[in-house]
Amino acid sequence: MAAGVAPGRNASGPTADLTQNPSPTAFGRANLAPFNIFDRTLERERAVRTTGSQGVGVGTRGFIVPIGGAEEKLRDPAILKRFVEICGGRDARIAIIPTASAMADTGHQYEELFRRIGVADAVSLPFDSRADCERADWLEGLRSAHGIFLTGGNQLRLSTTLGGTSVAQVIRERNQAGAHVAGTSAGAAFMSEHMIAFGDEGSTPHADMVTLAPGLGLTHDIIVDQHFRQRDRLGRLLSALSYNPRPIGMGLDEDTAAFISPDDVFEVIGSGAITLLDPSAIEYSSMDSQRRHEPVSVIGMQLHVLIHGGLYDLATREARPGATVAEKS
Repeated sequence: MAAGVAPGRNASGPTADLTQNPSPTAFGRANLAPFNIFDRTLERERAVRTTGSQGVGVGTRGFIVPIGGAEEKLRDPAILKRFVEICGGRDARIAIIPTASAMADTGHQYEELFRRIGVADAVSLPFDSRADCERADWLEGLRSAHGIFLTGGNQLRLSTTLGGTSVAQVIRERNQAGAHVAGTSAGAAFMSEHMIAFGDEGSTPHADMVTLAPGLGLTHDIIVDQHFRQRDRLGRLLSALSYNPRPIGMGLDEDTAAFISPDDVFEVIGSGAITLLDPSAIEYSSMDSQRRHEPVSVIGMQLHVLIHGGLYDLATREARPGATVAEKS
């Protein structure tokens, strides 16, 4: 680990010094305004459209937005609206990747959803095979998008179809250049360096409870599990971190998202909660000595539960409640 880099922090990534020149994301501010991490992004989007520059926020990484699945789509699609807003609103170009889904109309359904929100240019790119992932016209659609949206389904279908192809490379390049990438359910699981492929339900970690696979690699700082409370997945996320307690474990409830800003502070948006497991202070894990299906001992794990408006800094590993919650306390 490079000197001076916080545990779990990518040494080559940008660092955020929250003690100097406080930004809208700095936790040192006494009053946290709702949605404050989006202010600079929206200013950057307006500047890009005004100057006619290609791409979004060129030179600055875009948002990474894992969603816990079953996001509200009809009454008040707050998560999808927020994604559209950071992508440029009505002027946004959104590419939808329905590869994870076994249903042929998933891509079309999300096209209609984004159009109802007000996006004129939302197109599904159905990469169903590895050969599809080299189609020049579809790759150009990804390169010109302000936002890329990965639908739910089976995350192993994403990794086996997109992994090692031009599509995966273009998504990483576009996110590094400023395009925003969101994924729901399986799409959320696939976004990080290490992906939970499948596992068992239950709150107690067990040996062989979870199977990991390489993910897309947009971030090294988290490992994601989705449908978290609804499917009782605390145990398998604990098990995943017990193998190598470096990244933050992020358990996303349904209709709940983490909007991870370019400086790696995220805000919780949605009706559920995000459970965060910080393993940086773990003193002991028995994962190396347990037999199959035996419970695993984990000592020193820190747990946070954040709801709508809550903030978390992945670099410093500091959590804060949302402005509304803070004002009530």
